[in-house]
Amino acid sequence: MKKSLLALAALGAFAGVAHAQSSVTLYGIIDEGFNINTNSGGKHLYNLSSGVLQGSRFGLRGAEDLGGGLKAVFVLENGFDVNNGKLGQGGLMFGRQAYVGLSNTQIGTVTLGRQYDSVVDYVGPLEAGDQWGGYIAAHPGDIDNFNNAYRTNNTIKFTSANYAGLTFGGTYSFGGTAGDFTHNQIWSLGAGYNNGPLALGLAYLNARTPAASGGLFNNGGTIAANTGVAASGYAVSSPVYAGFASANTYQVIGAGGAYTFGAATFGLTYSNIRFANLGSSYSNAAIAGYRGQSATFNNAEVNFKYQLTPALLVGAAYDYTRGASINGASRAQYHQGAVGVDYFLSKRTDVYVIGVYQHALGETLNYAGQVVDATAGINGLSGSSNQNQFTARVGIRHKF
Repeated sequence: MKKSLLALAALGAFAGVAHAQSSVTLYGIIDEGFNINTNSGGKHLYNLSSGVLQGSRFGLRGAEDLGGGLKAVFVLENGFDVNNGKLGQGGLMFGRQAYVGLSNTQIGTVTLGRQYDSVVDYVGPLEAGDQWGGYIAAHPGDIDNFNNAYRTNNTIKFTSANYAGLTFGGTYSFGGTAGDFTHNQIWSLGAGYNNGPLALGLAYLNARTPAASGGLFNNGGTIAANTGVAASGYAVSSPVYAGFASANTYQVIGAGGAYTFGAATFGLTYSNIRFANLGSSYSNAAIAGYRGQSATFNNAEVNFKYQLTPALLVGAAYDYTRGASINGASRAQYHQGAVGVDYFLSKRTDVYVIGVYQHALGETLNYAGQVVDATAGINGLSGSSNQNQFTARVGIRHKF
């Protein structure tokens, strides 16, 4: 009996030491609300949806102190739909993030797994969609991935320590295809500066064969959740750039900045998006006619937010996207305006209203390789049947 008590005491002491050296945090967000869409394929749509301002999620974050400023770290994070309980990101168990690595306070952190690219890390936080507008206020179709529509699998990532407000890093994702080192390969680089009232970000993303099976556009992202090469021959549902997803290389150069004056913050972002060598990720008879061609989009956003009171935030943004030139057709253009109001009931619970209007002009290439009139396509929604689309949302968000 005495031996048993001694053994139990020893185990208890060991457990106490282990607990002191490591920590695991359970966290999450539940975001739910009511939406109005004035043109969902030609019809009005009224519905409830989950995760607009921020994706609804459930996660575990852990760290173990290994001594000498070195820690082991991990994150496992899933996304889910509040309305039906289904997993997000195409049904993946940990579709938002899943990684493990080592962190040094003086140098930085190296992690391996499913992670965010440098565009998301360094420039994304400067757009309105990542602040107060949610994914519906992201750039049309989230064409530059500022709003994290697509995540990277099989990724090695480095994030530097903070040097007086300066951070930098990069990612590399292995394609995993035998005999072809570049197939589905993804890499990115970025840097950010955040010190006092000034915030700046710069990043580059390069993804090979993005629409191929296992490519960036088929990694269980927000847009590609219900589409895929095997089923439909294309991987992007947004009418803004579905016709260009067959490119051999998807490239994004992004930059942004923000400056805070008291309670007001002014922001600006720019992105250059290039789809190089069309018809390489997949092909059909129509796409084959564009094989070898490249298409470039440009996007610019100006945004503003004002903290009226500690509990009340208002925001507004205007975004302009200029589409690619297609065999003499008029370039597509997308004008988008967004407004938002966010009221915090407590540190963890807020209610909000967001409104987004988009107007399209010109011509573009659809997924079947046909030149068609450009139609509005607010990010994350079913495309409009004409040039205009408006959506409004009233929601509640709770963090735990």
